[in-house]
Amino acid sequence: MAEKNETLEKKFPGVYLIDGRQATKSLAPGFKVYDERVAKLGDVEYRMWDVFKSKLSAAIKKGLKELPVKPGCTVLYLGAASGTTASHVSDIVGAEGGVYCVEFAPRSMRDLVLVCEKRENMLPILGDARRPEEYAEELGGDKVDVVYEDVAQPDQAEILIKNCENFLKPKGHAMIAIKSQSIDVTKNPLKVYEEVKRKLSPHFEILQEIDLDPYDKEHLFLSLRAKK
Repeated sequence: MAEKNETLEKKFPGVYLIDGRQATKSLAPGFKVYDERVAKLGDVEYRMWDVFKSKLSAAIKKGLKELPVKPGCTVLYLGAASGTTASHVSDIVGAEGGVYCVEFAPRSMRDLVLVCEKRENMLPILGDARRPEEYAEELGGDKVDVVYEDVAQPDQAEILIKNCENFLKPKGHAMIAIKSQSIDVTKNPLKVYEEVKRKLSPHFEILQEIDLDPYDKEHLFLSLRAKK
């Protein structure tokens, strides 16, 4: 619980700093997703956002200039796993927004479903992010404001491009955590990053690049905006 001297500041809409530590206002008070620390200021419960367990939190910590995930927006989350970061995205977009959570692994999906049951703005989708046509019906024809990708696949760039072509609004935003070791363990990570950026550049404007070290080794976070 929060100490009496803890102070609250706003970092981005829906993202706060409590004594310098990142947090989101809980959409499901009383429910923890990954044993995160909880702070209660007045009648409001905040969930501390661990920078070592969330690449998006790490990117914010390391100087992300603009967070396209905002209250009321819709997000397609590729590689939602058990819901750690997706739950904080759920907090940010709030009850008026929505998070479509795509996850391929049945074991992770079981945990994700438990999180989604507590959050009406999260929809779990068991599916392969390489085949967006298979879960298009789950989105009901809607286009999303943001596509967020965190998948450990060699074709990370192609996955993002395909999903954005299918589901992202014109000039919408995308974010991707590039895992160099998942693409090619034999290459220097910097070369891997350059190859991925080369694939993405015809489709996206690269707004910002963030090396996630020391929170995530050999990961590059990209903030993007669709060119069309």
